[in-house]
Amino acid sequence: MSRTTPSIVARRRDRVGTRYARRLRQTGQLPAVIYGHGAAPLAVSVDQKQLLTVLRQGTHVVKLDIEGEGGETCLVKDLQFGYLGDNLIHVDFTRVNLEERVTVHVHLDFVNTPASLGAGSLLTHDHSELTVTCRVDSIPDTIRVDLSKMQGNHLNAGEIELPPGMELAMDPGTCVASVTRIRTEATGEAATVVAETTPEPAVIRERKEGKD
Repeated sequence: MSRTTPSIVARRRDRVGTRYARRLRQTGQLPAVIYGHGAAPLAVSVDQKQLLTVLRQGTHVVKLDIEGEGGETCLVKDLQFGYLGDNLIHVDFTRVNLEERVTVHVHLDFVNTPASLGAGSLLTHDHSELTVTCRVDSIPDTIRVDLSKMQGNHLNAGEIELPPGMELAMDPGTCVASVTRIRTEATGEAATVVAETTPEPAVIRERKEGKD
């Protein structure tokens, strides 16, 4: 990794359940569970603001300093959000060592402009992250994608240059960015932009009177 693994204070929790988890969140704590490496799952709580801060920085690995029990190097494995999808309510961690290989989702950082992008065309980012396999100590915050090297109108996952030691762990044919040509149909002062790939609307024949 490009920087020091951040530390987060964790506290063992002896109680579980929806009501207790709700009370925890009201105090600024998030319920969490630590899994992996042959040890029994450990229920803990972590500071919500502290965790959100490191997650927004693209962090995948943290050191959980469990009060009275030492530290655990953990991969952020799963985040659970509320039914509206706008608030974090639970997190799963997996114990790891820095030398093992793991599969993670890494955000894409798109830079520059495709040569095929011009007047009458639209650039879309079809995927915002890649699934890759690499060592824990080599997980990047983001993967840089130089769109100026894009050949044609589509960029697939398998065409993205990955850092040494990293392998793609998803379908290489997955489209991550594309350029679509558009055309404009104008009637009077109004104009409608239509993608070339949009099918023509079906013609509905006028129903004759007296017919159901």
